[in-house]
Amino acid sequence: MQHLLSMNELTKQEIEHLMETARRIESGKRMLEVPCTFASNIFLEPSTRTKNSFYIAEKRLGMDVLDLNGADSSVTKGETLEDTLKTLQAIGVQLAVVRQPEVGVLQQAAKGLSLSIINAGDGTGEHPTQSLLDLYTISKEHPSFEGLRVTIAGDIKHSRVARSNACALKKLGAKVSFVAPVPWQDESISTDYITMDEACAQSDVVMLLRIQHERHVISGQQGDYLQEFGLTKEREQRMKDDAIILHPAPVNRGIEIESSLVECRKSRIFDQMANGVVMRMAIIQTLLKGEIANEYKNYQQQTIG
Repeated sequence: MQHLLSMNELTKQEIEHLMETARRIESGKRMLEVPCTFASNIFLEPSTRTKNSFYIAEKRLGMDVLDLNGADSSVTKGETLEDTLKTLQAIGVQLAVVRQPEVGVLQQAAKGLSLSIINAGDGTGEHPTQSLLDLYTISKEHPSFEGLRVTIAGDIKHSRVARSNACALKKLGAKVSFVAPVPWQDESISTDYITMDEACAQSDVVMLLRIQHERHVISGQQGDYLQEFGLTKEREQRMKDDAIILHPAPVNRGIEIESSLVECRKSRIFDQMANGVVMRMAIIQTLLKGEIANEYKNYQQQTIG
């Protein structure tokens, strides 16, 4: 595997391999530095958690990091993202982490490049590293995904997190349901929509999403969103005792979730952020060393004989 662009491109075995690599790194058993390697973080959309999480992961792996944003990138002068990546490759960059607003652009740009590209969010398309850190966080509480009931609640239509997680969770055997107001439902992801009360009663994992006002054509009133679709104290008390709450953040306290629940016993919101560094180290290490390709080849040889 050279790039990580979409959860659709990963097999179940590849997802499990990345989670196992993260576990080994976190336990101190697999911290392989990749020194003398340059990474470039290209963020053409705002980011706090993802950008800084990648920076820390890269530095912990001993990499040198070039930081590009919209203001100091030649993209603002009319250069295509593809040409920016070719330029970085020509001057010696081996890994590019890219967040940008257009769906599908990275798949086109990656063709013919020898550097590795990680999709750090492409508009309303996908966010595979957020998905993998979410899966890693869930795996610490529920080691098997087979039959696990997960509800994703919120602005499904505009959420790259929902798109990546729905795909990955189903591959691993989880049963995935959704909660959303009708205008934010997306039948290209699923038609299995339930109420928030049903979600809290039956789910092992309740994954909340941020309302993405910046992607809405018409800004609307938040109204009683918390009462109708959010996680209130009353609903949290009806969740299973071992159920957990996730949110990719930033959190709109008092809208998607009652403020006091952000740090409650069932919440793993800040654990997700910590797990993001470990998982991104696992992804970078795996891409740069071509581990999945080699190990999957060995697995196939052993299986087929």
